[in-house]
Amino acid sequence: MLMLAKVGPKDHVIDLGSGDGRLVITAVSRFKARTGTGVEIDRQLVALANDNAATAGVADRVKFIDSDLFRVDTGDATVVTVYLVASMMPDVADKLRKELKPGTRVVSHDYPLPGWKPVSVLTLNTPEKRPISGDTRTELFLYRVPQRR
Repeated sequence: MLMLAKVGPKDHVIDLGSGDGRLVITAVSRFKARTGTGVEIDRQLVALANDNAATAGVADRVKFIDSDLFRVDTGDATVVTVYLVASMMPDVADKLRKELKPGTRVVSHDYPLPGWKPVSVLTLNTPEKRPISGDTRTELFLYRVPQRR
C-alpha cells in the first residue's frame, strides 16, 4: 500500500482502522514519511500501536487515536490508507471526498471506493490471507482526489 502510494518524506499518512499500527509505523520508519496517524476504535489495539511505535523509535512522529474513524478529520493527510469491510466503503468514500484536498492519494485494500475511479489497481497473491478469508487474492486500489468543480 505504501509503495503504491509512493510515500516519502513530505507525506503525512493517515491509516483508518490502523490495528496494531504497523502500517503507520512502517510509513514513518521505512518510507520516511514526515508523520503518521492511526485511527482505531479498539482501545487495546491503540495501546499496542503506541507501544510498537515506541519500540520502533518513531513515537515522536506518529500518533494513534482511539476513535470512530468517522469522527476524525482527515483533511491534513497527503496519503490515506484504508483496510475496512466492504459495507463501510460508501460512507468512507463520502467522508474522504468531503475532507481531503485535491491530489491526496488514497489506497484501499480489497474494497474499492464506490463512485471513485482508481488511478491504478494492483492485484497480488497473498497466501497468508487464506485462513482468514478463504482466498489468496488481494487488490489494492490507488486513487487521487480530483480537483473540485
